[in-house]
Amino acid sequence: MTTHYQDAIGRNHEVAPTARIVSLVPSLTELLFDLGLAGNLVGRTQFCVHPKPAIDAVPSVGGTKKIDMDVLRGLDPSHVLVNIDENPKEMADDLSALGLGVVVTHPLTVADNRELFQLIGGLFGAATVAERLVGEFDAALAALVAQAQTWSERRVLYLIWRKPWMTIATDTYIADMLALAGLKTIDTGSPDRYPEIALDTALLEKVDDVLFSTEPFPFTEKHLDAFRAEFPEHAAKARLIDAEMVSWYGSRAVPGLRYLTDFRNDFAP
Repeated sequence: MTTHYQDAIGRNHEVAPTARIVSLVPSLTELLFDLGLAGNLVGRTQFCVHPKPAIDAVPSVGGTKKIDMDVLRGLDPSHVLVNIDENPKEMADDLSALGLGVVVTHPLTVADNRELFQLIGGLFGAATVAERLVGEFDAALAALVAQAQTWSERRVLYLIWRKPWMTIATDTYIADMLALAGLKTIDTGSPDRYPEIALDTALLEKVDDVLFSTEPFPFTEKHLDAFRAEFPEHAAKARLIDAEMVSWYGSRAVPGLRYLTDFRNDFAP
């Protein structure tokens, strides 16, 4: 029987089925519920919004970048879930200094979800449920990969922010997710994982589609209308994409793969 699990930075954690967990990562909060570990969850961030309405009963400790340490200590957690991209290292270090078990995650590819399920499920006593989730994930992934054989590759610009305009690097989880559906994100040449860009005709000439994500900036149809008015020759390239379905790892990846299959089917082959 496995007695410990290793997180994304190589730190070993002993199996803790009675853990009191604070999750500082929205997708991991949802994963805890789907693993049947809601009873272990004692705290979350204000951005942990799934599943409704059950999540409303879990106290918030603040955001993903800044938390109220006094509130967190008052919840008496034994473990805190963090992510390298979403939470500051300084915050994680402060939590470790309190003697808490800080479990660091960093999935970079869609396939990393298998290990993530096994880490969180195994560590907190839900290994059997985790393996069932792995099976569901594998089935959804296989269906998308099979369907992708019928699609041609398309170059996409995936927008996550405006003022300034920002996109994603090619080595991010989102880029890997999109690539499964033949949607290849362009390389901006920036070393940043989430670089600023100039949204202009020169850039738009390089892409087949411009994907406006619904988070972290909440793009809506009105932003697509503004884009179409500013760049009428590229108006047909604008599409709204549900960011939760393509950027949230964890259990959301399973319906996310199905969503992406349907989303991609709407494109020209």
